[in-house]
Amino acid sequence: MTTPDVTVITAVYNTMPYLTRCLTSLVEQTIGPDRLEVIAVDDGSTDGSGRELDRFARLHPGTVKVLHQPNSGGPAAPSNRALDQATGRYVFFIGSDDHLGPEALERLVTAADRYGSDVVLGRTVGVNSRYIHQAIFAENAVDVDLFDSALPWSLSNTKLFRRELIERYALRYPEDMPVGSDQPFTIEACVRASRISVLADYDYYYAVRRLNARNITYKSRHLERLRCAESIIEFVAGLIEPGKRRDVVLLRHFTWEVAKLLENDFLRLDRNVQERIRVGVRNLAERYLTDDIRDRLPIESRVRLGAAWHGGLDDLLAVIRQDAEEGIPPALVDGDRWYAGYPGFRDDRLGMSDRWFEITDTVADWIARLDTISVAFEGNRALAVTARSPRPDLPRLAPVIRLCAGDTPGVTIAVDSDGTGTTVRARIPLAGLLAGIAPGGELRLIRAEVEAFGTTGGAALRGPARPVPQRTLVRRGPRLHVITTTANHKGQLVIAVAPVTPRRLMARLRRRFPLGGK
Repeated sequence: MTTPDVTVITAVYNTMPYLTRCLTSLVEQTIGPDRLEVIAVDDGSTDGSGRELDRFARLHPGTVKVLHQPNSGGPAAPSNRALDQATGRYVFFIGSDDHLGPEALERLVTAADRYGSDVVLGRTVGVNSRYIHQAIFAENAVDVDLFDSALPWSLSNTKLFRRELIERYALRYPEDMPVGSDQPFTIEACVRASRISVLADYDYYYAVRRLNARNITYKSRHLERLRCAESIIEFVAGLIEPGKRRDVVLLRHFTWEVAKLLENDFLRLDRNVQERIRVGVRNLAERYLTDDIRDRLPIESRVRLGAAWHGGLDDLLAVIRQDAEEGIPPALVDGDRWYAGYPGFRDDRLGMSDRWFEITDTVADWIARLDTISVAFEGNRALAVTARSPRPDLPRLAPVIRLCAGDTPGVTIAVDSDGTGTTVRARIPLAGLLAGIAPGGELRLIRAEVEAFGTTGGAALRGPARPVPQRTLVRRGPRLHVITTTANHKGQLVIAVAPVTPRRLMARLRRRFPLGGK
């Protein structure tokens, strides 16, 4: 029996109808069925996903293998079971609601063979406005270093791995992690790999945001995410010696997994859950948050982590409420040093050093922080945005002020100061948002950019305190796109641009007119 070049593994739980496109994209790969093995593990699906897997197995008996098991609570156990069955020279993991470009596997395997790579990343793009960190895909790279690249910000398992590497180090997914279990696997594979390559010349992987996705309750989600963040950080600490290399990886985890526990939705948790989260974050910070990591954190995350570490729950809540409810805190100047005037600054009771609050090196970014006052579509031509800075001297400090949506610049209409601050009004042309739009749509932050202190600074606009999503339809050639303004999980103003497809239209109709509804 011929050894396949690549085994594709997918853990499946209730992903219809997306599963059909995922499987179709696999069996139609240009690498061909003789070089391909697909192992799909049905983790107790109840929506017909198991039957769809069996249908593909009947249609492609030499290529698609299906395993069924009771629900395990996460992708780790089914992924491990599939790894035990894999026979390919390489292994590739795919989410069962995602899909591949037709040439993806052939290109990935060819590159791995040519360069002798143990891990290969192919450019990933988001569908339905799903955000994908793009820095690692800036260009093709034969050899990238985990500790000297943007790779720590792209640690999902959706990569090609040499199976000999996986088996040599007995790499498997930790089954006690319901979320994030792919990260320890990916991190260790990247640490052990002799060569990691990046292919940025093709859309290899389409990561889909499901239109019918529903969040579980805030309470269980935060505590679950805390436990998984603890597991990931302790795993990294055990794998990589203390020092700059470990800090590079842990910076990502404190910026994402840990800091996200303290975002604005923290205010809606029960107080006892808030305290459990704060204590967990404090323990992680005490053990692993070095001065180097602290100084590289974004100011909002840095101050919140510092308050969780050095203060009590009320101190942490005061810092979060400053951003979520009260607005941009003042900038405090002491000699040639600038500080963010959050609650707790130079509070002897907390004993937090000034470094927690210092913004001297990023002061241009700080004064670019604006609050959204209003946002409205002007027909299907432009988005009008009015934003406010608490600094009356903003025009003097920043002679150039503009608003942008991603790479689309707006037109500044007016910059008006009074005794309490500065108001900026701008229009963002909608035609610019559609130029170069990805096939699955994009999510774009609305940012303020300023030229100040001899440099250019920027910051995402904070969304309205009570955001009301607004939508408009815009035609580009033969296609219609829906453009939506809303606030993301950080409370920042964003624009979602997505093509109108039959599937999207049906999903919207189902939400508006549910079966059995009146």
